[in-house]
Amino acid sequence: MGTSWSVTYGEGDSALAPQEISRLIVERLEAVNASMSTYRDDSELIRFNQAGVGEPTLLSSDLQLVLGAALVVGEASGGAYDVTVAPLVNLWGFGPDGPAQGVPSAAKIKSVLDTVGQQHLQLDDSGAVVKSQPVQVDLSSIAKGFGVDAVAQILEDAGVADYLAEVGGEMRLAGLSPRGDAWRVAIESPEPEQRSVALAFSATDIAVATSGDYRNFFEADGVRYSHSIDARTGWPVRHDLVSVTVLHESAMWADAWATALTAVGPDTALSVAQQRGLAVYLIRRHADALMVEYSSAFAPYLQADQLSSQ
Repeated sequence: MGTSWSVTYGEGDSALAPQEISRLIVERLEAVNASMSTYRDDSELIRFNQAGVGEPTLLSSDLQLVLGAALVVGEASGGAYDVTVAPLVNLWGFGPDGPAQGVPSAAKIKSVLDTVGQQHLQLDDSGAVVKSQPVQVDLSSIAKGFGVDAVAQILEDAGVADYLAEVGGEMRLAGLSPRGDAWRVAIESPEPEQRSVALAFSATDIAVATSGDYRNFFEADGVRYSHSIDARTGWPVRHDLVSVTVLHESAMWADAWATALTAVGPDTALSVAQQRGLAVYLIRRHADALMVEYSSAFAPYLQADQLSSQ
């Protein structure tokens, strides 16, 4: 996935040696990579992307699950989040083809946008998917979260009760930290020039994913272009929502929702979070100031910390 992973777990939680747990994790993440990578020519996803229109492709159970979840989130976002956005990601220089040479023309964006749309994918109950148009799928917005869930399952199968599993910054927590209390989670301040903490809170038995526009971007003529592409317009998002953190029992869903809510913008993001009971923490940039909003489902995490500090 082009990133790192780490696991912290309770000593004595498992009969398996750390080396054995590490081996199992590496094998599982390698299997996820082999299925969903857009950087490997032999991945299952690339083979599907190369399949012809109208040609049924039977997907592995992992890929069925991830693609099915992505389609649900895409529909809920009104099309702002769409995993067929791969050609646009590449056009803007954020995909496997490498950096773009400046800002694409409006005509080129329109041309590529015509090749995007999850409505051109039909996934049936047998796990077969058919394209009605030659769309290309990119699961970068959800595969890391799925990888975290896969690692968590290995730990739980090994009898581990207390753990923090993390892949590329997306994480899942269970039980107690090494201190014997809840895990402490930091949300990074969305400042591209520095690394600092915007919020720290306590949590357990939950997954955490954050999406933002402050690390992966390029600038042209004084304008910043984020890697977060709105699939409805074909352009990087241009609103003032710079960081979205989602808490969910599944890291896969948290990962997808964090990206989707970033794409739809602050007002819609908070509305969708409230409607669906999602625990969401939003950071907006107004001029040089940062403003915070959060859903009612996130409020208990803040209140718990306030009570513990009194």
